[in-house]
Amino acid sequence: MRHTRSELIQRAIHEYELLDRLVAGLAPEQWARPVPRPETKDPWTVKDALAHITHWKTKVIRLALGKPRPPEERGLNETDSNHLIYLRWHGRTPQEVLAWHRQVQEELLAALHAAPEAWFSARERNPQWPFDLDGHSAAHRLKDIARALAQ
Repeated sequence: MRHTRSELIQRAIHEYELLDRLVAGLAPEQWARPVPRPETKDPWTVKDALAHITHWKTKVIRLALGKPRPPEERGLNETDSNHLIYLRWHGRTPQEVLAWHRQVQEELLAALHAAPEAWFSARERNPQWPFDLDGHSAAHRLKDIARALAQ
């Protein structure tokens, strides 16, 4: 499948609105609720799940703009990358994470507008590409954040 700029922008906006609506009015104790995680993984809270989602959206920004991975993230596997995100953001306030989530959305839309046309449609790609744009967010929104808030 070949993608278009407008399609990716619409997907990004749609998922952002669903996620932002879910977390916008959370009380402090809701941010601190644990999300379902294996014992071998970092013990995420709702806040940590939002930071995780947001970090991986920055990957889409870098890819769209042809920028390299930050030096401190090079060579890390997915588990180590996720642990680094946890260490960076776990001690931050919910307000800081929420502000970052909103800032990254603005940067993401700007990057999608600025990306070369070929980035979207130069080759056949998976229908979910780029997964960190919305599919990854939707998965964590539903299985982690919404589930934790429902308990």
